[in-house]
Amino acid sequence: MTIDLFIPCFIDQFYPETGHNVVKILKKLGLEINYNSNQTCCGQPSFNSGYWKETLPIAKKFIKDFPNDRPIVSPSASCTGFVKNYYPELSKEADFLSEHGRLKRNLFELTDFLVNYLKVDDLGAEFNAKVTYHDACTALREYGIKKEPRQLLSKVKGLELIEMNESDVCCGFGGTFSVKMEPISIAMVEQKVENALATGAEYIVSTEASCLMNIEGYIKRNNLPIKAIHIADILASGW
Repeated sequence: MTIDLFIPCFIDQFYPETGHNVVKILKKLGLEINYNSNQTCCGQPSFNSGYWKETLPIAKKFIKDFPNDRPIVSPSASCTGFVKNYYPELSKEADFLSEHGRLKRNLFELTDFLVNYLKVDDLGAEFNAKVTYHDACTALREYGIKKEPRQLLSKVKGLELIEMNESDVCCGFGGTFSVKMEPISIAMVEQKVENALATGAEYIVSTEASCLMNIEGYIKRNNLPIKAIHIADILASGW
């Protein structure tokens, strides 16, 4: 099977090792990977900031960058959820909506693709640590994943998953929210990290690099004994 790989700009610019680990995982499963190096942003930042008119050309480019009728896999429920749910708000042009229908049908967040499309939950990974899982708002509410990441983590050798209180409460990132509403955002991420620390976990895991950057920033500023890690980095470990 050949799949197209969509690496969000956030991961491309700040966490390229996570992108490489996604490739590592998909190759292990015997998939042929097509990566269009012309791909850029899906348009979510400008859309969420209210610039809908300016987002439409970005969305049209995104559709053009993924012209194939085959699975498109991405390590981000935030970006995939945005494309699936909100592109129709940008234009009612028949061609645009038709192409979006193809895109929506083929676009998958990584853990959803592994568990529900490929029916794979054991990648032979090994990660000797206690971890707790953060349900990102977009992953849970926009895309609709909850059990899939946990199912994958449960199969990782040496890993102990300990659920934190309020795992489904926002970490305070919210894109530009963390900049525009900084005091509120800091209070929210503080609560998130305190709940994670209370579990005794060594790592906070999520499907969303943006949430993890926000969480990691708070951890580092306060020199706390816990780390943030993307689920792809765990699934690609130990082999």
